[in-house]
Amino acid sequence: ISEAGIPSVQLHTGGMCHLDADMTRQGIQALGQEDLDLIVLENIGNLVCPAEFDTGAAIRMTILSVPEGDDKPAKYPLMYQECSILVVNKIDTLPVFDFDRKKMEAFARKCNPEIQIFYISAKTGEGVKELADHLLDQIRIWNT
Repeated sequence: ISEAGIPSVQLHTGGMCHLDADMTRQGIQALGQEDLDLIVLENIGNLVCPAEFDTGAAIRMTILSVPEGDDKPAKYPLMYQECSILVVNKIDTLPVFDFDRKKMEAFARKCNPEIQIFYISAKTGEGVKELADHLLDQIRIWNT
């Protein structure tokens, strides 16, 4: 990300399995900029710990890739309950994997009926514009 000219900071959890709001605050301060419209916080790790802790994020987004399977929301319901956006990536691989969109959506909506689902392919770019437009709309709303 830094190589692309985008300001970034790597946050270290000190062995914990998640980030929290204080770590986020410290990371934002380390950026040294106050005119930011969008901050992307990648809270890596398993799908249990990160869901249990508040990072201070206005939107929680979870990324599920087609090869991971359509039952991921059923296996890790808390993550999908806590997120407002679900991005299903690698849709270009749908012909190769046994992935049932309706089944996955049913699992996700059982966890969170309000969840917004975007299907994308980072490889081909399919669906990326729709997700980006949605995020830009959210920024416009926050800035008004």
